[in-house]
Amino acid sequence: MKRMGKCLLMTLVAMIFVFALVLSGCTAQTSAYITSIAKTGSNGAEDIYTITYLDGTTDTFTVTNGTDGTDGKDADISDIYEAYKEQTGNSDLSFEDFLAQYLTLNTDMSSAINSSLRSVAKIYAEFVETETVITGGSMLRPEYGTRSGISVSTGAAVIYSMDTSEDGYTYFVTDYHVIYNNDADASLNNEDGTKIARNLHAYLYGSEGSPSAVDENGDGYADTDDNGYTIYDYGDYAIDLEYVGSTITYDIAVLRAKTSDVLARNEDAQPVKLADEYHVGETAIAIGNPEGDGLSVTQGVISTESEYITLSIDDTPRSYRSIRIDTALYSGNSGGGLFNKSGELIGITNAGNSTDQNINYAVPLEIVTGTVNSIIYYNNDGNADTNDVYRLLLGITVSTENSKYVYDAASGYGNISEDVMIASVNSGSLAETLGLQPDDRIAAVIINGTTHTIDRSFDIENLALTIRANDIIQIIYERGDEQLLTESFTASFSDLTAVA
Repeated sequence: MKRMGKCLLMTLVAMIFVFALVLSGCTAQTSAYITSIAKTGSNGAEDIYTITYLDGTTDTFTVTNGTDGTDGKDADISDIYEAYKEQTGNSDLSFEDFLAQYLTLNTDMSSAINSSLRSVAKIYAEFVETETVITGGSMLRPEYGTRSGISVSTGAAVIYSMDTSEDGYTYFVTDYHVIYNNDADASLNNEDGTKIARNLHAYLYGSEGSPSAVDENGDGYADTDDNGYTIYDYGDYAIDLEYVGSTITYDIAVLRAKTSDVLARNEDAQPVKLADEYHVGETAIAIGNPEGDGLSVTQGVISTESEYITLSIDDTPRSYRSIRIDTALYSGNSGGGLFNKSGELIGITNAGNSTDQNINYAVPLEIVTGTVNSIIYYNNDGNADTNDVYRLLLGITVSTENSKYVYDAASGYGNISEDVMIASVNSGSLAETLGLQPDDRIAAVIINGTTHTIDRSFDIENLALTIRANDIIQIIYERGDEQLLTESFTASFSDLTAVA
């Protein structure tokens, strides 16, 4: 048996728009694309910025850095405009004319896409399935029996991290439902009785292949192992993968291979770069394995940065927070990366609307990093009793008030903000120990001295995934008109709860 294109979702492949600035007239660089603008030094009250062009040449300009009472923000295009007027003496030039004369946009995203291709792979997963077959009898009275065989499913993955030291591992991230088969025969598939794939293989972009049944005798019949299962040959480009851990709650799985094996296939393979943030309307690039036909790219935008959908991976409906995108997804693309215009990862594609091709979904980056880092951490902590994903159990339920959209004209982006209120506190919980009460508003969580503002209710869960034993925690909260700070609390492993 061979089944291709396993997918809860329809894999989303999105392309990105990369903006390349072109200045033509303010310097000797009359037609060279700007590849970066970065702060490279300071001189008293001024910061020095360097413009780097595609051909490697550079120019510099200065911006007041805030020591004289200004806001001290990083330079943006308006600062370039002001610096240009000052340094050229062209004070009559309007901002609109500056943009029209000296700035053009290049919307070719190919550079970011091509860079991201070094960090993607397609996945094949083997399972044992039992099916009902006719064993005898007549057409009117058939007799039935069962037989077991191998099914092969396909999806996609990204390279999350690479340890290039001797005997180091490269970690791949995909969706849980890519390496799980609810129809698999657990008693035959794995010794531990799970329905996780019995064999996993990856192919890097540009070094792709596919499994084929082995027929060493050339008699037209596939060779079988001692259990009677078809033997598949994955070819020279295949990378053998080891299952590390997973979570059905968040639809994420982690696999690994020896880094030496990965680099043997392509010495230029790279881990993904992680984005700092993402916003509605931004271009999304999805790279996946549609219909199992090979890694490819599609393009769309982020439609909604947070939406809850229901998926039934194991016939149990669960709610999943997701990024909604309008990029087309197809069976087999599950587990692929969703990238921004700079080629940075913003999510893992995992679901699609079967009735509307313009509504598809991805696991948000914060959930990806929180779950993956937890799986890798507990896999390498030397304790065989700790596995997969854990999160801090604060012991509260929350509600939200005053939800609104807040636009930031300076950045050109906006976000939804809401008051996260405590609805109830569990008796004997960590929250009760810290003195939190119903109707308190949680303003921020401090972890090891770093303050994390709480703007959405899901921010608490995202942070809970990052906390480990011995982390020091404080909570800033509002009670009435007063802002308060809890005492410091050092988390122990017993304060964490395992996530399936």
